[in-house]
Amino acid sequence: MAQDVLVWFKRDLRIADNPVLAQAAAGGGRVLPLFIAEPAAWAEPDASARQWDFVAESLGTLRRDLAGLGAPLIVRIGPAQAVLESLCRGTSIRLILSHQETGNGWSYARDRAVAAWARSAGITWQEIPQPGVVRRLSNRNGWAAKRDAAMRAPAPPAPRALRGFACDPGPIPDARALGLAPDPCPGRQQGGRDAGQSLLTSFLDGRGKDYRRAMSSPLHAATACARLSPHLAWGTLGSREIIAHLAQTAPHPIGAANLQSFTARLAWRDHFMQKLEDQPGLEFSCLHSAYADLRPKTPDAALLAAWEKGETGIPFVDACMRSLTATGWINFRMRAMLVSFASYHLWLDWRATGQILARRFTDYEPGIHWPQMQMQSGTTGMNTPRIYNPVKQGHDQDPTGSFTRRWCPELRELPDTHLHSPWTWPGAPGILDKTYPAPVVDITAAARHARTVIWQMRQRHGFHAEAATLITRHASRKSKDFVNDRAPKPRRRPQSAPGQLSFDL
Repeated sequence: MAQDVLVWFKRDLRIADNPVLAQAAAGGGRVLPLFIAEPAAWAEPDASARQWDFVAESLGTLRRDLAGLGAPLIVRIGPAQAVLESLCRGTSIRLILSHQETGNGWSYARDRAVAAWARSAGITWQEIPQPGVVRRLSNRNGWAAKRDAAMRAPAPPAPRALRGFACDPGPIPDARALGLAPDPCPGRQQGGRDAGQSLLTSFLDGRGKDYRRAMSSPLHAATACARLSPHLAWGTLGSREIIAHLAQTAPHPIGAANLQSFTARLAWRDHFMQKLEDQPGLEFSCLHSAYADLRPKTPDAALLAAWEKGETGIPFVDACMRSLTATGWINFRMRAMLVSFASYHLWLDWRATGQILARRFTDYEPGIHWPQMQMQSGTTGMNTPRIYNPVKQGHDQDPTGSFTRRWCPELRELPDTHLHSPWTWPGAPGILDKTYPAPVVDITAAARHARTVIWQMRQRHGFHAEAATLITRHASRKSKDFVNDRAPKPRRRPQSAPGQLSFDL
């Protein structure tokens, strides 16, 4: 018997390779496609108007595509439980379908509340797994094989037609309607599936020909990288359909090596998503308990503000932060440096800096963001601490100073030899005092202090035993320490991340 169904879209804003929509269509009944704009979600400290603007554009193309099938997207504003209850009552729908979401702590609590309501109301709410993330894993043994098999599985066909409901689709609200503060971001990426498909095509057709070489440089990464991360975060494109596209249309002008690196980063994306799925508390608590009191819970307000505004007096750090603020994106290596500088040199807690960065990133994905914040801050117990030297990074990644001068125009007259350390320039006193701040910290002394404290922590009794447990639960099985997808033998030193982790998608 055909059954009417409500499809709750969350972070899967597409009709292609969408098993939730495919299952709903296969039931033969009417389909009510729904997106809920929840003001409480957008009031969270990791949310911003730039993110919503991307989502709103994506909802516009999704609504168009669904309307072409016969069931336009319904958009409602309000708490999820109240919206779902009202629609189910008004339509006699008894089945809700959605994908399993690996979101932030707020969405996790929301889903638990919705599940409780559905049970009490006699509503069936079925959450369909996403390829790449496995719910209720006890450890990582076998995870990679499951993930790879899911990616190789044929995608469900997109519906050719849907029978919809006679409902008012409702407006797609703007950021102001959700209570979001103005968030100027002139370089923000455009949302919507069309924009995502265009990026994928241009990347494979040649824009990514220097991908492996250019991804570390803020000068070139914005062009050489695929720039698909916000589309993956909100599901206008799916990893499985991208991988299938790569296989179907090969060979590509960008070459096999670049394609291999890009595919590997899609896998690393799922690897980190799985971490938060396995341990939702990663957003709030240090993965290794030894680091619980490592840094002050209340960060130094002046240092935090200087870092957030790009006014630390360390030019390359400030240029990267100002670029991120204006565009909503920066390449992974520079993201890692910003976190490293905040955590080690400024000794700021990762939770405070993580919320600032989350709001800045148009491509904010909780499952990647919070494990990465901890990894780059040295609180996982599994990864070797990496303290970036921001002056060296400036010389390495911006040797001519063009990137730094663009975003820190106060420094445009400095010679190249002193640009990344203006305090060493004899002409700095009296010239930069009114235009560019002095360094807020002695980077050499701060790095030395951080390194000493971090490594002392690792010598404490019980540290390595807990680290070994964490490795069994969370670590990749593809490094040399893992054989045949099984857990490694315990060892004294925590593992380092294999290779240069990057999500420059």
